Amino acid sequence: MSGVPSVRLVQQADYQFAIHYSEERDPIYGDEPPPLGRSQGATPSQFLLAGVANCLSDSLLFALRKFKQNPEPIETKAGCEIGRNAENRLRILSIQVEIRIGVPGNTLENLDRVLAQFQDFCTVSSSVSLGIPVNVTVIDSDNTKLYPVS
Repeated sequence: MSGVPSVRLVQQADYQFAIHYSEERDPIYGDEPPPLGRSQGATPSQFLLAGVANCLSDSLLFALRKFKQNPEPIETKAGCEIGRNAENRLRILSIQVEIRIGVPGNTLENLDRVLAQFQDFCTVSSSVSLGIPVNVTVIDSDNTKLYPVS
C-alpha cells in the first residue's frame, strides 16, 4: 500500500484502536461509546464526519487561494443524522457541514465562481455523497449565508 493513503489500526483495549496515519507521528485514537467502549477516542462516525468536513474545508481554501484570496480563519462543524435502514441496521442517513470563513464574503473576489465549484474538487465528500447526502452551508464573518444561495 505504499504511496496511497492508508492507516494502520492497533487494538489497545476492547473497542479502542490506535490509528497510525504516519509512522513519524503519534497515533490518534478511536473508540466506541459505552456500553461497548469507553469513549477513549473519536467514534468511527466522527472520523467520517471529520474526513468530509476537512476535505470540504481544504477544497474551499484551495479554491479561494487559487484566486489569491484569504478567507482565514476557517472553522467547520459537521453533524449527521443516524437512523435505521430497511434491515433495522443503524446507518448515517445524512451529513450536514457548516463552513465559516473569517472574513466578510463581499471582500473576496471570484467568490461566486469558487462557491459554484469547490465541492466538486473534494475527493472525500464527492465519494461519500454517492451513498449519503452531504448538505453544505458556507457562512461569512458577518453571519451572512453565502452558500447555498436561497
